[in-house]
Amino acid sequence: MIIAPLADVKARLSAYLEICKTGGPVIITRNGRAVAVLLAPVDDEDLENLVLSRSPRFQAILNKSRQSIKAGKGLSRNDFWQAVAEPQCKENEVVSSTRKAA
Repeated sequence: MIIAPLADVKARLSAYLEICKTGGPVIITRNGRAVAVLLAPVDDEDLENLVLSRSPRFQAILNKSRQSIKAGKGLSRNDFWQAVAEPQCKENEVVSSTRKAA
């Protein structure tokens, strides 16, 4: 981890991008206080996780879901996977019946 002032990061952004790929996050400071973090994502999933973890809207959805589960309104694991599989079964039936009609 490196700590760097904003003015230096602005002047040498390309160099700091290379540094964060191998040296880890770069903490960017303004007037001695941390204001941002420069990270190099490992892959698309890493980037997605980072973005979602900082999304107020996504966090609100998660919190609402957690409260619903605590209140006993969630699906069991088996019910969840059954619900996931049902639309696929219906899609396959439509495709099969379409092929028979043609």
